[in-house]
Amino acid sequence: MFQTYEDSANPALGKTRAAMLREELGRRGLDGFLIPRADEHQGEYVPPHAERLRWLTGFNGSAGMAVVLKDKAAIFVDGRYTLQVRSQVDLDTFEAKHLMDEPPARWIEENLPKGAKLAYDPWLHTIDAVARLRKAAEKAGGTLVPVDTNPLDAVWEDQPEPPAAKVHPHAIEYAGEPAADKIRRLAGDLMSGDADTAVLTMPDSIAWAFNIRGSDVPHTPLPLSFALLHEDGHADLFIDERKLDDVARAHLGNIVTVHPRDALGGALDALGAAKKTVLVDPATCASWIEARLTAAGAEVKRGQDPCELPKAIKNEAEVAGTRAAHLRDGRALTRFLRWVATEAPGGSVTEIDAAKRLEAFRAETGELKDVSFDTISGAGANGAIVHYRVTTATNMPLRRGELFLVDSGAQYVDGTTDVTRTIAIGTPGAEERDRFTRVLKGHIGIATARFPEGTSGAQLDAFARMALWKAGFDYDHGTGHGVGSYLSVHEGPQRISKMGHQPLKPGMIVSNEPGYYKAGAYGIRIENLCVVTPPAPVEGGERMMMGFETLTLAPIDLALVERSLLTEEEADWLNAYHARVRAALSPGLDTETRQWLEEATRAV
Repeated sequence: MFQTYEDSANPALGKTRAAMLREELGRRGLDGFLIPRADEHQGEYVPPHAERLRWLTGFNGSAGMAVVLKDKAAIFVDGRYTLQVRSQVDLDTFEAKHLMDEPPARWIEENLPKGAKLAYDPWLHTIDAVARLRKAAEKAGGTLVPVDTNPLDAVWEDQPEPPAAKVHPHAIEYAGEPAADKIRRLAGDLMSGDADTAVLTMPDSIAWAFNIRGSDVPHTPLPLSFALLHEDGHADLFIDERKLDDVARAHLGNIVTVHPRDALGGALDALGAAKKTVLVDPATCASWIEARLTAAGAEVKRGQDPCELPKAIKNEAEVAGTRAAHLRDGRALTRFLRWVATEAPGGSVTEIDAAKRLEAFRAETGELKDVSFDTISGAGANGAIVHYRVTTATNMPLRRGELFLVDSGAQYVDGTTDVTRTIAIGTPGAEERDRFTRVLKGHIGIATARFPEGTSGAQLDAFARMALWKAGFDYDHGTGHGVGSYLSVHEGPQRISKMGHQPLKPGMIVSNEPGYYKAGAYGIRIENLCVVTPPAPVEGGERMMMGFETLTLAPIDLALVERSLLTEEEADWLNAYHARVRAALSPGLDTETRQWLEEATRAV
């Protein structure tokens, strides 16, 4: 199994560990320390040795930060984790704050004593983040101080070793473009942007550019590494060389020079000595790198990671691969949904049982490489915890009369999936049907949207919320995120949210996942992945319009649909979607599952 269910959170440890950290800070003459949920690459998933926030506080979510001062401390999480943080963290030791409503910078301004030295590890904060935090510390009358070695690591006695998983080539049939061609194309972009070299710090950018994959972090096939791209078309890769066998080295070929990971600092110094202009992404690059370049004499140019946008725009091979992955995944998910419908009403199925069974169905495809994230398997009130992670301590049965929310995904070599379904166990109530149908209306609003070139996700976000807004409801997360091609299940720069300012482009994959959550009662989310389609004429129209092709193939629970709330156009979409699901999946299903699917996708 690719997922475990042990309860590693122990709030009682927070007080002791915060005291250990404070003692270490005192020995170093420091008055506070910042602990982000991050590693040197600023990715969503981090290896065990970088789970510093979890070790200190007990919080195991994918985003957050703690600030520890001499006499107080706080932990900051976003709207996905406001319920979770209260169950995992000692709130007498750490105040729980909303990352957006009460950001760390504001808290620092209000709580850092005058003259205090607030320390940070420059490998674990981006250039942009350090600028915000430094401004806040100075407003409070203190200073922000970088440390050479992390004081938390000094007191974490059983800290795991960094990973050294093997790197393997990503075949051209799935990548769709040779690595050499990608590097030459990126070099041309550097030349046109007046930069000599770009620093790549995001492992998914490196994996995409060099057509390699790894397994250094959970659920995402990333080789942790750094790279330099040069305007002459050459590249340097800085990586733990234990990860590379002869096959991987041969794949990298002559266009990529491999160096030990620790050689990065010297390479940055050489760029500075040669007075090179070096591109860094301030939103993702560790501040240590910019500081090293500046000290060495390089001209630092800030701009977007040059891989981010081309990586997001999938080529024909990548789109074909994700279609194949979703077809395979849809059959596994349909088998699971039938199993839930058959077994859960009897009361013997738990959240962990369901998550394990779903993973098993995917494994039976023979193609599963990993789950793409820990399955969110939330029964009843647990479904209202947006990023709930079931453990042996929280495991609940799926009860008749309640809702079950399951958000899951898979990593296949040809594509990454992410899908959410909300299932009624037994007969749902009128309130649940109303809220579900409003969420469905928002989902259909995104799925059927047509929009001109240049449209961003922020312009579409309200389409998903309108039916909820009209009834006085909303949800505290974005409507959609980008998804990689056998890479990260959360990929930028595209997203559908109030902050999604990147124009959508054909070939981008995004999720469509509006929701509704009633704390202490139930959660609802309907998620499909979709790919942006090229501009096409609209009958009777004057401008070409883009749209979405839905990739995910799985039935939506009709027991939760209040037909009277749907317009005819919305009902037509649901019927057409279900007809497509039925036609696509049926040939690969056994007789009993095929018969169940016929009923599950009947017309409304």
